[in-house]
Amino acid sequence: MDIKTAAAIRRLRIVSAVEAVSFLVLLVCSVLKRTTEFNAVPVMGAVHGLLVVVFLVVLADAWNRAKWPVKKPLLYTVLSVIPVGGFYAERLLRREEEAGAIAARARREGVVNA
Repeated sequence: MDIKTAAAIRRLRIVSAVEAVSFLVLLVCSVLKRTTEFNAVPVMGAVHGLLVVVFLVVLADAWNRAKWPVKKPLLYTVLSVIPVGGFYAERLLRREEEAGAIAARARREGVVNA
């Protein structure tokens, strides 16, 4: 994995976590709207919507750079619409990023897969 691919996966990982947090905050605001006079849903809805668009753009970039099969970005897209799925996607992306770093280090040190 080259540096640009690793950076794209890192960006996707970060945006995935931020988008997941915004989704949970939006859910809390939705509950508060119905139970109190507090109504932050229009603001949080706009913020979350913007983050979803950013997530999809960053996902497309990572998909292009990492040359993933269609199944992987589809999984990340489905996880982004589940309230805590973004955190699971972040975990999967962290593992992929670490595996890519290990493979790059092995190539740099001349270790060849047997």
